[in-house]
Amino acid sequence: MNSLKNISPLDGRYANSIKDLSAYFSESALIAYRIKVEIEYLIALGNEKGIKELSPFSKDEQIRLRKIYENFDSDGSEKVKEIEATTNHDVKAVEYFIQSKVKKALHPWIHFALTSEDINNLSYSLMWQEGLKQIYLTTLQSVNKELKKLARRYKNSSMLALTHGQPATPTTFGKELAVFCARLDRQTSQINSHSLLGKFGGATGTWSAHLVAYPKVNWTQFSSKFIKSLGLEANLITTQIEPHDSLAESFHQVVRVNSILTDLCRDMWAYISRGILGQKKVAGEVGSSTMPHKINPIQFENAEGNMGLANALLNHLSMKLPISRMQRDLTDSTTLRNQGVAMGHSYLALQNILKGLGRITINKTQMSSELNNHWEVLGEAIQTILRKNGKQDAYEQLKSLTQGQSITADSMSKFVSELNISDEDKKALLNLSPTNYTGLANKLVDLL
Repeated sequence: MNSLKNISPLDGRYANSIKDLSAYFSESALIAYRIKVEIEYLIALGNEKGIKELSPFSKDEQIRLRKIYENFDSDGSEKVKEIEATTNHDVKAVEYFIQSKVKKALHPWIHFALTSEDINNLSYSLMWQEGLKQIYLTTLQSVNKELKKLARRYKNSSMLALTHGQPATPTTFGKELAVFCARLDRQTSQINSHSLLGKFGGATGTWSAHLVAYPKVNWTQFSSKFIKSLGLEANLITTQIEPHDSLAESFHQVVRVNSILTDLCRDMWAYISRGILGQKKVAGEVGSSTMPHKINPIQFENAEGNMGLANALLNHLSMKLPISRMQRDLTDSTTLRNQGVAMGHSYLALQNILKGLGRITINKTQMSSELNNHWEVLGEAIQTILRKNGKQDAYEQLKSLTQGQSITADSMSKFVSELNISDEDKKALLNLSPTNYTGLANKLVDLL
């Protein structure tokens, strides 16, 4: 299909940027994951000693079975969809497809005693888990690595900090980037340590059909072992569906990352707007159709917009998926199909942030100009020294001098010179400037 005719920009304008996600979140990928779960279950049944009617598969037989999903391609996807056109049931179509690939003696054992949700919940969790760790986290780590590089490079680059949009105290550009690095480190650690759950207990989570067929098999133990073999953790107490709580937790983790990065994008946008950051030229790039001088911060803007879309979807998924009428309804089925869309917008945002960070330059002249125009930011230091020297009206003195006033280096020096404080403290204050009043800012970067 011509991508220009696709409705979603993810499949149209941005298709090439997110193509790596196709292996995890496309319809074809979902089918492949379903086939994997069915095949691995078949092999596990063969290894269960309590099932005498099904012999264990040899190593060569296991290899041949696994090739069904390992070598699954677009032709296979088309075949499954053709079957589904008749069955009007996507999981049953997978079952029939597998039957066409194996000898008839195995047909009764494919999807044995299962409900569709046994296959689907594991497949969707595997899709999310593997796409998250293989693609998303890898790119997120690249973003954080670039941020850390910039933080170290500019750890001594003094700049004016703003609180409530007003001049506050000096900081360094590197330290401000380090804040985002530390926040991302924490979220990355939580993502890496988080486990997704899976269920495998039949129609309403009771293993009733399993137990009727083989009452001597420890089915909870079997299911736990099987689910663990796939890289998930077993949830043994469920309805027909796995309640999706662990998926919701994972979605919220990505929401938090996106929120942190939205914060970053808005700050970078503001720094560029203030002129303390610049952007490298890209040959041939047009910033404005009418204003040829412009280099717009489009990467950070694009990222912010896409993270907003991602979070809207992820928040809805997180709120909707844990809710089901009685033992199940299909509202989770239609919403779960959109987890790849949410990941697509998140992944696209990460790529744009990387591009944006790769283009920034600092404007030392503008940084210095801002600082030198706001000597009043030393008011904090002066009142602290006055308090140290027992001056009870320290805050009021500085408020009277600085609030709403334009303070110069000379007027600040004159004020300090007339203070009744120790010579040591007076010398320390006179040696201060908006450029060097940065405290431990540079050392904080070294903590990364």
